[in-house]
Amino acid sequence: MTLTATGPVVWIDGRLVSPDEAMVSVYDHGLLYGDGVFEGIRVYGGRIFKMKSHLDRLWGGCEAIRLTPAVSRAELEAALREAVSASGLKDAYIRLVLTRGKGSLGLNPNHCPKSGTIIIVDRIHLYPTEMYEKGMPIIVAKRPRIPAECLDPAIKSLNYLNNILAKVEAIDAGVHEAIMLNTQGFVSECTGDNIFVIKGGAIATPPVSAGILRGVTRRFVIDTLAPTLGLKVAERSMKVEEVLAADEVFLTGTAAEVIGVSRIDGHAIGSGVVGPITKRLEAEFKRNVAKDAPED
Repeated sequence: MTLTATGPVVWIDGRLVSPDEAMVSVYDHGLLYGDGVFEGIRVYGGRIFKMKSHLDRLWGGCEAIRLTPAVSRAELEAALREAVSASGLKDAYIRLVLTRGKGSLGLNPNHCPKSGTIIIVDRIHLYPTEMYEKGMPIIVAKRPRIPAECLDPAIKSLNYLNNILAKVEAIDAGVHEAIMLNTQGFVSECTGDNIFVIKGGAIATPPVSAGILRGVTRRFVIDTLAPTLGLKVAERSMKVEEVLAADEVFLTGTAAEVIGVSRIDGHAIGSGVVGPITKRLEAEFKRNVAKDAPED
């Protein structure tokens, strides 16, 4: 396929097509049962940000659900680069999806002889620009996170209904995000973002054991951004009361990047605006992706 305009493209099972031409079978178990895994990946300045980390997580999800990718990791890396290049977009968002593939009307994954591979390259603008400057109001969802014993949230599966129902609560409340608690009442994560709190200059975030996705941007904050600024991040369990009492709260995610929280359930966090440490982390994030956008 030859693309002459800059814009969204889809690489699907070895073919580059326009979004309007991209099709999957109605018998694909990814569609029928949410049987598959995905990654959201950023492109900055034409460079695929943290590609190795995203593919490590993707391959771990495949192993967890016993899905054999139809392409090798090297082939997938090449396909990602091909799709980004074909889009002509220097700053973009990639949605990489591996489905169980076409099968029968039944749950048995062994009836799907070959998995499906989809790479969407497009733009994304998750939250209003002004919220990065003034802070984002959020709520605490009433719906708890699915326990890891039932469906490990570390697997970034195509079944996101638990998150979507909590997101609906946020939408009904007139905000963009919601904190989800686990069934023990501890803070887990938001519907699409990880959460951090700052109190007295100390930064903390819920541990993986709280039932969270191992966020790539979360890990980038812990391992790179915070240490660069002379800060440390503690991973520990916390109740929502601790979050409400924090001086600053911020969220991280591939699509969200780093964004400060101004209010939770109408309660002002700190002074009710983006705090100074959050601003420093936001600036350091932007500086890193602008200069380098590391792929690992």
